[in-house]
Amino acid sequence: MYAVIETGGKQYKVELGTELEVELLDVEPGQEINLERVLLVADGEKTAIGQPVVADATVSARVLRRDRGEKTISFKYRPKARRRVKKGHRQELTVLKITEVRLGSKSAAAEAKVVEAQAEADRQKVAKAAARQAAEDAALAEKLKARDEAAAAAAPKKGAPAKAAPKAKAEKTDKAAAPEKPTKAAPKAAAEKTDKAVASPKRPSRTKKDE
Repeated sequence: MYAVIETGGKQYKVELGTELEVELLDVEPGQEINLERVLLVADGEKTAIGQPVVADATVSARVLRRDRGEKTISFKYRPKARRRVKKGHRQELTVLKITEVRLGSKSAAAEAKVVEAQAEADRQKVAKAAARQAAEDAALAEKLKARDEAAAAAAPKKGAPAKAAPKAKAEKTDKAAAPEKPTKAAPKAAAEKTDKAVASPKRPSRTKKDE
């Protein structure tokens, strides 16, 4: 829901929670005021247009503080008359925050409270679900930790028979390091081959001249 209001000769489009700067009003900070000139109120597809103002519409605001706008410079001169006038101006402003936009029996503040309450309930529901999940995760972590500790404590008993493995490995190493014994048949075969070579000398070849 939003509305169009008029104050200080200017029109502003506002809704619940809007902060705006308007022309200086005779009010004090913290005071609640009603902006009487409401030109239009729109709520979804329903729109009320004033002629010139909406009769059953109300816009309320809280005064936050007084402020001053940016400095503007006005400069006037008359040629060939040596007349120069320079002036600065900072407009006095009042800062408002819209607290209510009402059209008939419908209130934007009441609707916002309902929405906020629903959002708060949803947040609490999500927080409870997260806390429950965290507790379940912690319990599961403790259970897994206890199981791992029990497995670690039982591991040395299961590994005791594995001590025979180093002995077998040492025997295999000794066998690999032992030199091989020479075979007796090899020298005998070499001697026989030498004897045959001595016993059968080569005959000299006969040439044509010897015949």
